[in-house]
Amino acid sequence: MIMRSAAFGYGERIVVSGVDLTIAPGEVVAVLGPNGSGKSTLVKGLLGLSDQLGGEVALFGTPLRRFHERTRIGYVPQRQSLGSAVRATASEIVASGLVASTPWWAPWRAFSADHRERVRDALAVVGLADHATQDVTTLSGGQQRRVLIARALAAGPEAFILDEPTAGVDIGNQQVLAEVLKRLAEGGATMLIVTHELAALSGLISRAVVVRGGRVIYDGDPAGALEAQASEGVS
Repeated sequence: MIMRSAAFGYGERIVVSGVDLTIAPGEVVAVLGPNGSGKSTLVKGLLGLSDQLGGEVALFGTPLRRFHERTRIGYVPQRQSLGSAVRATASEIVASGLVASTPWWAPWRAFSADHRERVRDALAVVGLADHATQDVTTLSGGQQRRVLIARALAAGPEAFILDEPTAGVDIGNQQVLAEVLKRLAEGGATMLIVTHELAALSGLISRAVVVRGGRVIYDGDPAGALEAQASEGVS
């Protein structure tokens, strides 16, 4: 991922600008900042969910405006709960992440067999193989977050964007989530993680970026990010 003087926003309204940021394959980068700082707009821009309003942005060597291989990026949204409106098992939630990568002409029997294997593998990676047929409403918040990670993982992405993966999760489950993400990183996955809880991901993050007032004010060692936030009056 490469951004040069990049700007993102909505319509004609610029929310974040002047972003110079390069994320190399295999890096795990945290994006920090208070609510309203522009960090969410920045990552949504990479997902095509906010507008690129200036500068240069490239994903996997392709300019963002011409990038259409969205399955190469696994997105894990911030979600407090799953299955409140529609009842579904963990396997069904994970399988929903494969829809975008499914050719319309794929033979259903062969296609579904392949999907079942990928769903099983993804749930095993996040430690939920034994919960495959369990209704997601009966899972804890931390387990539901792992289901979302498995959903992104099943599509075989080369990079992950995670929005507050540890938010609202107790310390025990935060540690489990951190271990899951660490295994993905050890496997070579590139990750961009929006978070307010850097301590929960210590030992995983290789670099930190602090966003404030729509600008990147720090890009470097995670330990220095805490000082940058304090000096800028960020809580």
